[in-house]
Parts: sequence; C-alpha cells; structure tokens
Amino acid sequence: MEIERKWLVEAPSDESLNAPSQRIDQGYLAIEPDGNETRVRRKEDHYFLTVKSAGGLAREEYEIELNFEQFAALWPATEGRRVEKTRYVADGIELDLYAGALAGLIIAEVEFTSEEEAVAYVPPSWFGPEVTADRRYKNHSLAVDGRPTP
Repeated sequence: MEIERKWLVEAPSDESLNAPSQRIDQGYLAIEPDGNETRVRRKEDHYFLTVKSAGGLAREEYEIELNFEQFAALWPATEGRRVEKTRYVADGIELDLYAGALAGLIIAEVEFTSEEEAVAYVPPSWFGPEVTADRRYKNHSLAVDGRPTP
C-alpha cells in the first residue's frame, strides 16, 4: 500500500536541492478511466514495472524489477505518455523537478506508513498548495495532458 501526500513547490529549500538525486524517466503502458495505471520506470541503471490502483491518499502498488532488455522492449509502447524528472530525497521528502514539456513544475511528495500519520503531518513552510486529491497532478495525467493551468 502506498500512502502519500503531494504539494506544489515554487521555491525549494537549499537543503532539498543539495540532497542526493536521481534521474527518472517513466512512461505509461496503460491508464484506465478509473485511474488504475501500469508504468515502466528507469531510475539511473535500474528498471521497474509498476501497477498502481486508483486512489488519492492511499492506493495499492505492485512493483517488479526489470532488466534493461525488458525495459527497452516496453519503453516504445509509452510514446506520448512519458514524464522525465530529477528526484531529490532528504528527510523523508521526495522533491521532483520535472523536465521537458513539464519543465518548471516542482512537486514534493511525502510517503507515510499509515493514513493517521499522513493526516497528522505538518508540511514545511516552503511547500505550496497541496495537490494530493487533484488528479491533474498524478504523474499519468501529467504524462498525457501536460502541466495543468492554475
């Protein structure tokens, strides 16, 4: 089960941008009208196939690691449904700086072990508006529809 909240960020903290980072490319193989999704992802030299259920704060997630050949065979099927970003991770915060068509978009994500923990979380002052429940900011929506207008 994945339990996470998301916020827009306009001015990340210096500490977050000095944290370790990874380049991430992900593409969507299937996006169901109800929000279920199947994606492939490259994180540096690691490759994954992930299935996520629809949902907001909490949703089911299944992930298996792929080898490069498996990833390369599936990647072309995601044409037109991709996002590219650099993820910085510090103090439990994942800060995604998007590139390409989504350049300038920055989203902070925080994962939790329970819904109670998620509800009780008080975000840092540099976080902007929360977008956890806004489907336009799901990565599959960003991959298909682009950056939402405010």
